[in-house]
Amino acid sequence: MNTIKEGKTTAIVAYLTIIGALIAITMNMEPKNEFARFHTRQAFGLHLMFHGFALFSSVWFNEYALYGLYLCCFMLWIYGFLGALSDKKQLVPVIGPYFQKWFTFIS
Repeated sequence: MNTIKEGKTTAIVAYLTIIGALIAITMNMEPKNEFARFHTRQAFGLHLMFHGFALFSSVWFNEYALYGLYLCCFMLWIYGFLGALSDKKQLVPVIGPYFQKWFTFIS
């Protein structure tokens, strides 16, 4: 429980923007916190996914695809952000386990 309280601020900062995720990575350098690391990986993955799909959508423009992208990313972001606020280590649905596996460089 003490680990969660110590890493909560870093976890919340990670969800704010992609810059916030980068700041959270540096905030968690020393001392390392398991809760902050978990949410930083989730948030970093969500931000990269959003920006990657936004770049793809800008080339292949479809209005409905953009609406779906924004809605999907916003829902996943809310899910992760509420998990950080409520002191839970809950994976983002479907893609959360991949973020934990792919972003092992975030420690």
